[in-house]
This record gives sequence, structure tokens and C-alpha cells, in this order.
Amino acid sequence: MNDTAPLDDPASVLQAARDAGLKIATAESCTGGMVAAALTDVAGSSDVFECGFVAYSNEAKAEMLGIDPALTGPGGPGAVSEPVARAMAEGAVRYSGADIAVSITGIAGPGGGSTEKPVGLVHFAIARVGQHMAAEHRVFAGDRAVVRTQAAQHALVMLARSIADQR
Repeated sequence: MNDTAPLDDPASVLQAARDAGLKIATAESCTGGMVAAALTDVAGSSDVFECGFVAYSNEAKAEMLGIDPALTGPGGPGAVSEPVARAMAEGAVRYSGADIAVSITGIAGPGGGSTEKPVGLVHFAIARVGQHMAAEHRVFAGDRAVVRTQAAQHALVMLARSIADQR
């Protein structure tokens, strides 16, 4: 990876994956495909970017990514949670044939938040074939557009770090 490029630079993320021989997939909920779009905006991305899943509803998460409905249903941790982010990333790797996947699930707002899960809360996970998973969460401040943009940028940073850490 180019040491002078920001970690959220899609071209640098793609080049790092290319250098490592990795194919990338995304599993996005609240960002609605923004990470996939950022990656595929780069000419030549098709040799590295495998596919993107936009699984906005709980039903789509179950159907497209194999998420156990008990995770998103009553009594489960809910769609905006670390277990769901992890399951989304694992499902993206499993169903795409990619080597590494990033997932994003959160509350972009303006509504939908609660005391336990405020607007701006976003969970992320990275799954990589044969590697330990990484998961984290952030609470971003701002309106819907700002939360979504910051979440997409953070997902790119997580991808970049994961690729660099495992080379």
C-alpha cells in the first residue's frame, strides 16, 4: 500500500488487495452500496472486486447472506449489532468466493435510534478466509449523509488495515 495515500483511498485499497492476491466483497446495510461504489469507481477494479451485497432489510440479510433470523428478530441482538456484522462479513465471503469481506450495519438516521443504539451507531466486521475476524463499532455524529459517508470511509480503512496486517 502506498504509505502516503490515506487508508480510505479506494485505489490504494484495491492495489493492496491486488498485491496480496485477494478478492474483495462487501456486505452493506446502512451504506446501501457506497463502499462497493467507491471501489468500482476505480478503473480496473474488476480484477480485485468480486461483488457487493446490499442487504438492507432483515429478510435480505437472511436470504442473501445466510444470517440466522434469530439474530435480527425479537430476543436477538438486532440488525445493528456486532454478531450481525460478523455474520454479514462471513456470509459475504461464503457466498461470493472472495478472500476478504467488509460488512457494515448501522443506524444512519434521522430516526430509528434509541438510548442503547443511538443514531450514528455503526457496526463493522472483516472476514478473511483462514484468518481471525475483526469487528468494531463507531458512533458518528452528523446527519444521515454524513453518517453514511463516514461509515463507508471507515470500512475502507478497516479493509486497508486488514490487508496490510495479513500480508
